Amino acid sequence: MEQTVSGHVAFLQIGTPRPFGPDGVPSSFYRSKVSGPVSANALGLDGDRVGDPVYHGGPDKAVHAYPLAHYAAWRRDLPDTAALLADGSFGENLTLDQLTERDICIGDVFACGEVRLQVSQARQPCWKLNIRFDRPDMSRLVQDSGRTGWYFRVLEPGEITAQDTLRLSHRPNPHWPLDRVWRLLYREAPDPVALQAFGALEGLSASWQKLAARRLESGQIEDWTARLMG
Repeated sequence: MEQTVSGHVAFLQIGTPRPFGPDGVPSSFYRSKVSGPVSANALGLDGDRVGDPVYHGGPDKAVHAYPLAHYAAWRRDLPDTAALLADGSFGENLTLDQLTERDICIGDVFACGEVRLQVSQARQPCWKLNIRFDRPDMSRLVQDSGRTGWYFRVLEPGEITAQDTLRLSHRPNPHWPLDRVWRLLYREAPDPVALQAFGALEGLSASWQKLAARRLESGQIEDWTARLMG
């Protein structure tokens, strides 16, 4: 059954930091398409660097993926913003067709060419989306919609090319699709039982293990203002 979950790389993007927004903070948000093969390793794609290594990059966030299907949904929901919705405009490395957050579970392992990728966490949208789309509420809309995308860690290095197929090879947490995680973290009151189970999931990123532990300890949802508004 696991082998029936598959998709493909519609577009592949890489970038390097450059000044972003009114304060000129270094960011690789504007990435460029690559048509040929790109090497993937534990720290990400060859030639791709992040501007803020405190919150981005590292083994748990080596490769950022975003569903192609969401672009049509955003064009429908935000027609005034449609002109800014070019391929790759959410800053992702991989724009994936036939896969969304409903199809992806925490810890899923996918074969993509010679590379093995594991889902570590969903993206937590930040204020840079507001600047990219010239909307002060875009990061909030992304979070509220659940159209966040997700991160892969690279278990086995190799080359990835646009149009490569991703096939699910291992699913340790079949009851934890990303849309369930979204409801737990952003739509529901803190649930100690669910948070404890979530924090123990195989393949979950270290940062989200800490997030679950903080919520269990405090019984409160953290303040999102700085992340969403800058």
